[in-house]
Amino acid sequence: MITRRVLIGLLVLYVLNTAYVSITVASNSMPPVIFFALSTFLPFLFAILHASKRLGWKQMLLMLGLTFVVSLLLESVGVATGLVYGAYHYTDQLGPKFLGLVPLYVPLGWFLMSYPSFVIADWIVPVSWSRVKRGLVVAAFGALIMTAWDLVMDPARVFVGQWVWDVDGAYFGIPLQNYWGWWLTTFIALALFLFLSRYSPPKSRSAPFDRLALISYILIVAAEISGALIINLRGPALAGFFATIPWIFWGWLAMGEASSKEEE
Repeated sequence: MITRRVLIGLLVLYVLNTAYVSITVASNSMPPVIFFALSTFLPFLFAILHASKRLGWKQMLLMLGLTFVVSLLLESVGVATGLVYGAYHYTDQLGPKFLGLVPLYVPLGWFLMSYPSFVIADWIVPVSWSRVKRGLVVAAFGALIMTAWDLVMDPARVFVGQWVWDVDGAYFGIPLQNYWGWWLTTFIALALFLFLSRYSPPKSRSAPFDRLALISYILIVAAEISGALIINLRGPALAGFFATIPWIFWGWLAMGEASSKEEE
């Protein structure tokens, strides 16, 4: 049985792992590769377990499968043609690649942040709206929340050599088209999930439980911002902070209002 303790334990392990990696890198050393892998594996496992408890295993697997396929397909098209995000290519740092284009590791990152972004959006958008209208807005907001993270993540990962932009873009060397592509990819994956699953917010959804997903989003963003600051990317760090903080506060307040009503 998936309990809050298990999920909290994963978040604590993520914080400890992030602290170790950050301190090691800041001291001009390089931690073992396993700790970099844990930076993705721990929040990915958290998202899997939280989603399976909140949505049920079938809907969780549907969201995971759609996110994996949509992100891998659009990224493959993007790398091969320069469409969607702009002209870029991956280096060999992230392991084996699908068709020699996109590391199979990459869709995991899409899911581990798409899921908490979806949970935040699901609390922000009024439950009373019609299913179609609500589904479109939740997908749109979820995609914005996800893309806000990329404002700090993308420049930092380019700096450490995980992928390379073949153009000199307007945003710290990254084309603005990339962020439209990020929004579109996440929107398509979430919209497909919402309509194929005929999703409605669970009547038994718990604000304290869902706050754990919001906390996972906060911790992942904080890790990227601290990493960017360590490598002196202050501009992307500030941009990421100001882009994500409104969504964090909005989601936190929405869940807080629900908690207050439950206590009454």
